[in-house]
Amino acid sequence: MTSMDWSDGENDAIVADYFAMLADDEAGRPYNKAEHNRGLQQRIGRQRSSIEFKHQNISAVLKGLGESWIAGYKPAFNFQGSLTDAVVRWLATHPAWLSPTTRLPPGIVSVVREAPTLWIGPPPTHSNMPPPEELDQMQAIAREFDVAERDARNRALGRAGEERVVAHERATLASAGRDDLADRVRWVSDQDGDGAGYDIASFEPDGRARLIEVKTTNGWERTPFHISQRELDVADSLSDAWCLVRLWSFAREPRAFELRPPLQAHVSLMATSYQAQFH
Repeated sequence: MTSMDWSDGENDAIVADYFAMLADDEAGRPYNKAEHNRGLQQRIGRQRSSIEFKHQNISAVLKGLGESWIAGYKPAFNFQGSLTDAVVRWLATHPAWLSPTTRLPPGIVSVVREAPTLWIGPPPTHSNMPPPEELDQMQAIAREFDVAERDARNRALGRAGEERVVAHERATLASAGRDDLADRVRWVSDQDGDGAGYDIASFEPDGRARLIEVKTTNGWERTPFHISQRELDVADSLSDAWCLVRLWSFAREPRAFELRPPLQAHVSLMATSYQAQFH
């Protein structure tokens, strides 16, 4: 280890400090970054600039892990693998962080009642792709720690995302003067269970069917996601009506984009499991 490398103890200390700030940041509580920096200087003996840059490295690790980060610490890449290990260690000892109701958008019930619309932007494309070295590092972290599977297992996150899209659909139809259709939007996965190949049955303002599969993450727009064979089959067979709404940055400021079939035009589909039958 060179004199510039950070030890596991130093990494653990700065990661814990970062998450303390992030919790305050997401909750809207005031905190002082300079004060946190001074405290770390005293505890681990690193210079202010070194600590500042390491905070940016932590933002980059969290981006790769599909988690939100402190906006004031712009992600900086080419970090040590030991820093990723430190972030994963912290998450392992604080499992509630990955799926706590306290990190879902505040007042989700009132959100549904007031039914505001979502920010819907363009999907990721080659034209807005980050630099190759950045993308490679983000994708490597996502693969190693199976971020897509983690989000898929997070039932609270998935349910909250679907609820948010139901509210968006009803508000959009109501603003188009189609209260009759807004009243008929159906939360299929909640009322009938999974298995339909979509989560929400909604409508276009002209009355055409709109079948929506919702995928939610707290991470950035390029965080990978899982999609089932059933969902792919329904997307192919009902391609005129089916769409995927990808919600991202959900814990902080929910944003979304839509993908229409064929999904292969937008994403690379990779088989991650197989069904085994005996001969």
